[in-house]
Amino acid sequence: MKKIYFKWLLFVPLFLIVLGCKSSQTAIKEATKSTTENWVGSWATAQMLVEPHNMPPAPGLTDNTLRQIIRVSIGGERMRLRFSNIFSDQPTVLKSVSVANVVAAPGIDSATQKIISFNGNPGITMNPEQEVFSDAFDYTLQPGQLLAITIHYGAASQKTSGHPGSRTTSYILPGDHINNATFEGAIKTDHWYSIMGLDVRADKSSASIVCLGNSITDGRGSGTNKQNRWTDILSARLLADKKTANIGVLNLGIGGNCVLKGGLGPTALDRFDRDVLSLKGVKWVLFLEGVNDIGGIKNPEDAPVRAQQLIEAYKVMIAKAHAKGIKVYGCTILPFEKSFYDAAHRQEARDIVNAWIRNSNAFDAVVDFDKAMSEKGSKTILSNSHDGDFLHPNELGYRTMGEAIDLDLFK
Repeated sequence: MKKIYFKWLLFVPLFLIVLGCKSSQTAIKEATKSTTENWVGSWATAQMLVEPHNMPPAPGLTDNTLRQIIRVSIGGERMRLRFSNIFSDQPTVLKSVSVANVVAAPGIDSATQKIISFNGNPGITMNPEQEVFSDAFDYTLQPGQLLAITIHYGAASQKTSGHPGSRTTSYILPGDHINNATFEGAIKTDHWYSIMGLDVRADKSSASIVCLGNSITDGRGSGTNKQNRWTDILSARLLADKKTANIGVLNLGIGGNCVLKGGLGPTALDRFDRDVLSLKGVKWVLFLEGVNDIGGIKNPEDAPVRAQQLIEAYKVMIAKAHAKGIKVYGCTILPFEKSFYDAAHRQEARDIVNAWIRNSNAFDAVVDFDKAMSEKGSKTILSNSHDGDFLHPNELGYRTMGEAIDLDLFK
């Protein structure tokens, strides 16, 4: 009996050691899984300091609940969200956040609602100039679906980071309404705040396209809540083709954006690392920027100088992308005759830049939006059927742009 008892005493520590090792191995496996998961962007939006006239309407964000709607591209079974306080000089507190399928905006399907966490906690304080990821969570995300992101804020920075050109309505209710399915009586605003991106776990064959641009990429003149920017049209086409159904489309356009200096938001050069290189699973960039730089040329003698400056900036961004194994497709600048940018010297600058895009072989491929959108027999004015205001396309024009892109570029 004593021998059996003695053997048991020897066995117990050994059992605990083995059990401890198994627990440690499980923890290591979970940690390894979280760092080796293949994340690919399904949705993203470019960040900027929100201008005073685009700030959240009363009652504002502090201590209130904001519901925002996004259209994703590729789907998945596991995802994570990215939030921004990048352009704020005070902390912003996210007390709780949920996602849910949209029924009829702002209404959600409560059965699909998922409360998400941050480092295991229900909320998080974003410090000034900080961005954060949520914890990864399981969720059945359908390709191309609308998703509601609902945030109950604590204190919010007076300077707000966001994306004014959402082309999508957001909704605010005073107090905590994280579990409010209908959001009845909410204040409406056509802007996004705090939300920055959504990644899905995907297989190694999945990848994403970043569409970097200005208001034409941002969708000025497309239909509010119609999700019919040229990037949306491209996404829908990719999802409908079995050979490209695993490719996400990320719209990183900013209305009024410039490549070199001035304009709205950080310039393309300044934001390239964050808005392209930091995003997950990016394999291609569609680059459509430069018209606002050209529109700012005051003197005729400055036209060729500005054109060359743009070309040199393109080269910098192409080199950065190529260093990361990302292909860059150059998009020609659309016509703008009769717009407020119209002037002979600005047309000259556009011609120089477009000729370089087409003929330099600096880009991996060219998408000739200029040709697709010009009036027949003209090279300087938007087609009448595609024109919104002589600078931006109308809804049909955006569809034409989305359909002008050869899907073989992504196969």
